[in-house]
Amino acid sequence: MAPTPDDRLIVALDVADGLTGLTLTQRIGPRVSFYKIGLGMLTGGGLALAHELKQEHGKRVFLDMKLFDIGATVEAAVRGLCQFDLDFLTVHGDPHVVRAAKEGASGRDTKILAVTVLTSLDRQDLDAALIRDGAVSDLVVDRAARAFEAGADGVIASPHEAAAIRALPEAEGRLIVTPGVRPADSARNDQKRVATPVEAISAGADHIVVGRPIWAAANPAVAAGDILDTLR
Repeated sequence: MAPTPDDRLIVALDVADGLTGLTLTQRIGPRVSFYKIGLGMLTGGGLALAHELKQEHGKRVFLDMKLFDIGATVEAAVRGLCQFDLDFLTVHGDPHVVRAAKEGASGRDTKILAVTVLTSLDRQDLDAALIRDGAVSDLVVDRAARAFEAGADGVIASPHEAAAIRALPEAEGRLIVTPGVRPADSARNDQKRVATPVEAISAGADHIVVGRPIWAAANPAVAAGDILDTLR
C-alpha cells in the first residue's frame, strides 16, 4: 500500500525543462503530491508540465511567477494562467498587484500568494535596492499584513518570519508558504534566511518549499521521504 502523500512539502522543480521535471517527479514517486514550477522552466515547457501534472498525474501545482506590473496587465496574466487549474500562483506583495491578481483569479480556485521579501535577500541587498530602513523581519511582516488586506490568500515568507505573520489578526485563515527550507545537514546555497523543515512548520508555515536538497540528491525519493519523515 502506497504511503499517503503529505502536501505540506512542496518540491521545487528547479530544473531546465519540462521533460526533466516530469522524469524527476517519476523518480520521486507517490509520496510527494505538490510541485513548484518557476520562471526558470517557463520557456522549457513549464506550463505544459503544470498541465500534465494536474490533469494526468493528479498532482497539485504551485506556479511561481512572482508577477509584477500595472494592474491591468497582472489581471490579464493571472486570468490566462488560471486556465491551467493551478493551486497556487505568486505575485509580488504590493497591494495594487495583489488586488489585480485576485480580480484575474475571480471564479477560479487558484490561491494568490504574495511575495514579501525574497529569502535570498538580506538587509544589505535591500539597501542596494533603496528599500526603506528597518529590520528585514519587520518589513516582511508589514508587507504580509498589507497583502492580506488587499485580499491575498497567503504569503511567501522565510521561516524566520512565519511566527510573526501567523500572529497577525489578518493572517487568520490565510496560508504561509516558506521557501528557504533546508534539512539540517544541507548547504544554504543562495538562501540567506533559512530553517529546517520542522522549524518552519512549527513556526506556523502551512507548506514548505524544498528544491536543491531533493532534486540534486543521488536518490530524490529518499531525500523527499527523509524530509517527510521529520514532519510526522
